[in-house]
Amino acid sequence: MATVTYAKASRIYAGTERPAVNQLDLQIGDGEFLVLVGPSGCGKSTSLRMLAGLEDVDDGAIYIGDRDVTHLPPKARDIAMVFQNYALYPHMSVYENMAFALKLRKTPKDEIDRRVKEAAGMLQLDEFLGRKPKALSGGQRQRVAMGRAIVREPQVFLMDEPLSNLDAKLRVQTRTQIASMQAKLGITTVYVTHDQVEAMTMGHRVAVLLDGVLQQVDTPRALYDTPANVFVAGFMGSPAMNIKTVPLTERGAAFADLHLPLTREQVEAARAEGGDGKVTVGFRPEDCELVSPHDGGIPIVVELVEDLGSDANVYGHAALGGHNERFVVRTDRRTMPNMGDTVFVRPHAGRTHVFNAATGKRI
Repeated sequence: MATVTYAKASRIYAGTERPAVNQLDLQIGDGEFLVLVGPSGCGKSTSLRMLAGLEDVDDGAIYIGDRDVTHLPPKARDIAMVFQNYALYPHMSVYENMAFALKLRKTPKDEIDRRVKEAAGMLQLDEFLGRKPKALSGGQRQRVAMGRAIVREPQVFLMDEPLSNLDAKLRVQTRTQIASMQAKLGITTVYVTHDQVEAMTMGHRVAVLLDGVLQQVDTPRALYDTPANVFVAGFMGSPAMNIKTVPLTERGAAFADLHLPLTREQVEAARAEGGDGKVTVGFRPEDCELVSPHDGGIPIVVELVEDLGSDANVYGHAALGGHNERFVVRTDRRTMPNMGDTVFVRPHAGRTHVFNAATGKRI
């Protein structure tokens, strides 16, 4: 087992205006499951490939344990990678696919057999060992790719969007298997995904990237409850947080006729660094309620209602500052409004998130 350290590691492609990965500083603990998440093009897969040795590190360094692996070839890094497209050999059986890397190392046959059958048992692949990949489902192929990584007993697992080719139900099932397998093996794992639900449910910690820059790294709960900036706040959570930039008044943040109270410190921070009389405020769909018109709330015209069974998501718009701003509210399905209704929404006290309007930083 080993720790992984990115020490101001950068990857710069020729002819591009900004680095694909910019001065990444990140420490991953021994046995930790860390998820790299962010939108397409944010640098998460490039960061993983830099660790694997598949991309050059143009500046900074990468360590596995105490060993500087920055310029070592992939085979010298003691890592195992699971790819999005499985990368199985079509002419080999499941057993042969899983055993192949061990045969190249000239591992004794009885040791190969023990490791392959042990991994197959863990992944429920025992009955498929004699089959070729074409005779397997997508989920089974992904488990074979996992098994091939497990038998190598590496210091670090690297997984690049391994579930993106699976259907929704199979994704949920397989991510549970991956998380439980990693907990059992205790091998340091770096997992890349664009799906923030995967990130929230699988990782011990989650690192959020945007434009090659690390935005925040913390536990899933901390990212959800105390996002460091507007991007993290909007990216983590489904449906996304309602985030609006509104006028800053003596009474707080002005949402039409509703004024959300702010502390004196928040008001001072909002006015600093070019706030220009505005403040950015966010609240999650579940952190607000529908109230009567007389109780004060944001008037929202309902455009869509998603009945989820246990509750409902209500989508609509409100006129703020001369523009229609979109909102989403989660409510009890027994009090669902109808399309075209006007409802009045009030965020729960103490559950709002406040950011500087100019910098986007949490205040």
